[in-house]
Amino acid sequence: MATKSSGNDETLPERSAPSSRAEPMELVLRVSGARATPPSLPLERICRIGSGPDCDLVVEHPMVSRAHVEVELAPRGAQVRDLGSRNGTSYLGQRIERAVLAPGACFQIGPVTVTLSVDTEPAPSDGAYEGEAYRAVVGRSPAMKRLFRVLSRLEKWLVPVLLEGESGVGKEMVARAIHEGSSVARGPFVCINCGALPREIVASELFGHRRGAFTGATETRRGAFESAHGGTLFLDEIGELPLEQQPVLLRSLETGEIQRVGEDAPHKVEVRIVAATNRDLDADTREGRFREDLLFRLAVVRLAIPPLRQRPEDIELLAELLSREIGIGALPAPVREELKTRRWPGNVRELKNALQSYAVLGALPKAARVRPEALDVVLRDLVNPLSAYATQKEAFVDRFTSAYLVRLLEVARGNRSVAARIANLDRGYLRRLLAKHGLGKAGRDDD
Repeated sequence: MATKSSGNDETLPERSAPSSRAEPMELVLRVSGARATPPSLPLERICRIGSGPDCDLVVEHPMVSRAHVEVELAPRGAQVRDLGSRNGTSYLGQRIERAVLAPGACFQIGPVTVTLSVDTEPAPSDGAYEGEAYRAVVGRSPAMKRLFRVLSRLEKWLVPVLLEGESGVGKEMVARAIHEGSSVARGPFVCINCGALPREIVASELFGHRRGAFTGATETRRGAFESAHGGTLFLDEIGELPLEQQPVLLRSLETGEIQRVGEDAPHKVEVRIVAATNRDLDADTREGRFREDLLFRLAVVRLAIPPLRQRPEDIELLAELLSREIGIGALPAPVREELKTRRWPGNVRELKNALQSYAVLGALPKAARVRPEALDVVLRDLVNPLSAYATQKEAFVDRFTSAYLVRLLEVARGNRSVAARIANLDRGYLRRLLAKHGLGKAGRDDD
């Protein structure tokens, strides 16, 4: 299967990472379901867990043996070894004697849960991040330098990462940087946009299908997991994944096995997962739209990417790099100053689109006059909670597309070729969109 691109996050010219590196993250043992002393413990050597006072992590519970389990660092996480305990050690409901578990995994000693957490907080001795880039992600603001420090410390671990941030902030770019800084950098980077998948083919796109599994399945096909084997799978817009498909994804993440649609035998895959969302998944879990156990599995490390309006120090740096990429050279001082005064609700993507418009027309497009807070009020008034989500979403997207096309042609002064370049759309596809929205006779095709 060909690598899928979400098209949601803009890319910047590649920059090498500074040679200095922060200290790697620590694996920390955390106990829930019983009192423990200490409450958490960094896993720096072999750690013995039990109710006996001579254990490194003492758990006060009658069903925990005096010397219950031993945990030791391993190349891909931690090796867990039961010490002949009375009530056993289990993982995913199965009793284990010895197993290597990935960071983020939870195992049970009797009824008590032990989590292999990753500590993202930098050590006191870890200095400030030097330079203005991590891989191809750039920024000189304090917020981005904090992010770069965490990314640097993350390099040792192949843990699942959840990237959170508004649309257009560069989540896919950060995901690629995580991949390139990891031990699976030589493997594939496969991106799949969960929000763009029709509900009926989600399982096929993720896990593949056997020939004849359903109408239209004319050949056996690999899914995104198999395509990403030995590398990184980027699940963009993970919050849009249908609820009925979430248990299947969770099982695959926990077992490392996937099953093609129409096949009985599972396949082992080794894939590093990075997911991204612009939704509030905590709120979605509370309201039953997203599984809490899946969120825990995806968010072993949780990174927030700040919006552009919260890091104005980065605007000029980004504009300089994007202008070079577009091929328009140095920007005049008045243009640079104008860029720094805008709020950029569309973040880096909007900045790039503005520069593309400047390259074609010699002027920046007018800034949006509607404040984001005002837009939120308008949307709340338009939403009908008694109507089906899919129906309302389709109507909103339809109205947005029509309004966007009208404004796009205005900015491009009626030139459809220019409009296609500004919108980053194939010209034929733009013509079809215009026809669909009753604008087929609008504009011209001058090059």
